[in-house]
Amino acid sequence: MSYEPVSPREEEIATAIVDAAFQVHSRLGPGLIEPVYEPCFCYELKKHGFTVERQVTVPIIYDGVKLEEALRLDVIVEKLVICELKAVQEVIPLFEAQLLSYMKLLNKRLGFLINFHVPIIKQGIKRMIL
Repeated sequence: MSYEPVSPREEEIATAIVDAAFQVHSRLGPGLIEPVYEPCFCYELKKHGFTVERQVTVPIIYDGVKLEEALRLDVIVEKLVICELKAVQEVIPLFEAQLLSYMKLLNKRLGFLINFHVPIIKQGIKRMIL
């Protein structure tokens, strides 16, 4: 499967996201709960001038109707790249489906699933492109 490359701006944001995850993991290490990592991760991105929104409501629109149910994503950076943060022993396929759902519903091409509960953060970062 081949995809169109993401934009240079999306790549710039992607680099900052990986760096922010590294910074937070280096300082805090694994073993904490997700609500500790999320504000620290966002702080790192904001420190470098990126616009970050947390706990963003994702509407479900079906058959042209906005349904009452909605989802909530963890972080969106510059209104372009979605980040779903975890602090779990094992990343399960449901988490990837969760990120893909947000990406499809918001029509975003690039997303990251980041699990902070790993010994080396590189092992906990999954990049997904639509």
